Amino acid sequence: MKLRKYVVTTVALFALLSMSLAACGSNGSNGNSAAADGTLVVGADQEPECLDWIATCGGTSWGSWAALVTTLPQAYFSHASNDSSAAYVYEPSPLLAGEATVAPGDKQIITYKLNPAAVWSDGVAITSTDFKYTFDQIMSGNDIYDTTGYANIESVATPDPTTVVVSYKERFAGWKGLFGSSYGIMPSHLLEGKNRNALMKDGYTFSGGPWKLDGGKSGWKKGVSISLVPNENYWGTKATIKKVVFRFITDTSALFQAFKAGEVDFLYPQPQPDWFPAVKGGIDGATIKATADTSSVEALWLNNSKPPFDNESVRKAIAYSLDRDAIVKRLFGPLGVNKAWQSFNPPIVAAYADPAGFSGYTLDLAKVAELMSSQGYAKGSDGYWAKDGTKLSFTLKTTVGNKRRELTAQILQAAFKTAGFEMKIKTQDAGVLFGKTGPSGDFEMTLYAQVATGPEPGNCAIFCSVNIPTEANGGSGNNWTRTNVAGLDELLAKVDIETDTAQRISDSKQADLLTGLSATSIPLDPLPNTLIFRNSIRGPVADNATMGAFWNMNLWTLKG
Repeated sequence: MKLRKYVVTTVALFALLSMSLAACGSNGSNGNSAAADGTLVVGADQEPECLDWIATCGGTSWGSWAALVTTLPQAYFSHASNDSSAAYVYEPSPLLAGEATVAPGDKQIITYKLNPAAVWSDGVAITSTDFKYTFDQIMSGNDIYDTTGYANIESVATPDPTTVVVSYKERFAGWKGLFGSSYGIMPSHLLEGKNRNALMKDGYTFSGGPWKLDGGKSGWKKGVSISLVPNENYWGTKATIKKVVFRFITDTSALFQAFKAGEVDFLYPQPQPDWFPAVKGGIDGATIKATADTSSVEALWLNNSKPPFDNESVRKAIAYSLDRDAIVKRLFGPLGVNKAWQSFNPPIVAAYADPAGFSGYTLDLAKVAELMSSQGYAKGSDGYWAKDGTKLSFTLKTTVGNKRRELTAQILQAAFKTAGFEMKIKTQDAGVLFGKTGPSGDFEMTLYAQVATGPEPGNCAIFCSVNIPTEANGGSGNNWTRTNVAGLDELLAKVDIETDTAQRISDSKQADLLTGLSATSIPLDPLPNTLIFRNSIRGPVADNATMGAFWNMNLWTLKG
């Protein structure tokens, strides 16, 4: 009940903020810069490491938002329901001829019928073979980002070009999210028998969505931008905006200034405290929308496989070192977010979360001392915990240029020092952090947001031991924290396969309690989503917590 109240209250505050700022922004200039030559310029605060979406290097959210969901076909879209429930639902994409059918009986068999009009940008039909090729690549390749759900599949049959039959060896409740916005579907006629990663990682020439990379591989100018133009062979609603440029500005202060100066037309930023005064006052010619009903959880991710966080007592001591409510209020108080999030299940699946797992971790220095002393640590003359003459010191790694995360790191550093821990800070490009550091386990503590790509609980992907990247599995998997807690795998695996909603909720809540009991990592906040855009951008412009704001950009227009 407390969690439900927190989400509803926060969303209400954001809605009020959004309405008032949109009205305020309607005064002043017309915000015509985007319509000047038919080009929309989006400011992006992260650049992907690569555009091979099923590889570990393809794990950045901005890469997915800018290029995956816009250029690759997907079986289902997920988006907020059209009623007032605020729930997220799945809808067949234009690739499908209608809803997939589920065969009766105990064995899960899903049949997709493809839209016969669906074609790749070269005019070749999108067929069932493309589904099979995509599945085979995910399950047989090395360095795969995540196989959750696909690993439950027994076979992908292709009885004819427009029919796909997926049989499961073990049920998977979130099947509508597969062949979707996490990976999309890839063209077998262009990639079969070739090195997929080599052909895609630096950009690609094909498209099965409403947009394509401008000039193919040259559409991604590394360090500068990703540019899209309409796919003239798209069979669905064609895009009318002539060109979209995602310009990389990783310094968040510079990003906001670029918008104010008219250099970019659309921001989809992580909220930054230094923006709040200007945002609350409104921006001439612009609309601002914000919501806390997100798919994101910002957290301190702890590497459970290496010192010092391979020790459960040390992890718990770290959790008791922080007043997380105070940190969140410092960061997001002006937006009405004043309480720490107590689960790794994000707000859009809050029904599956049990806040009791982490709500007991409040600032308690006596508890810190008890836990550290039990492990043979003692404070040295410098005030830091040490054992056998070695000071306990660790490094927090996070994304470069993000002013809010820089502030968060500084707050954490001061809090940990008070508790007797030395924390150093190192920033990295998002592509490096998410494409190399995380997958390889080359960290002790990281700070970033985990973003769900569908309206389903799915923490097995990040906490089940089978998803730890290893040499044996070719470096595949999204359990970068190397979490391996007794009993957790079984619970989270049940959440993935259980179709009874009540049982699924119960299993998920038990898993929340178990992750809290072992302090695998430490949740901080439900990272709010914000859109800031020129009034010249028209159409159904809104946040999509699972697919990003640009999933329906082909329905937008630019008006003078």
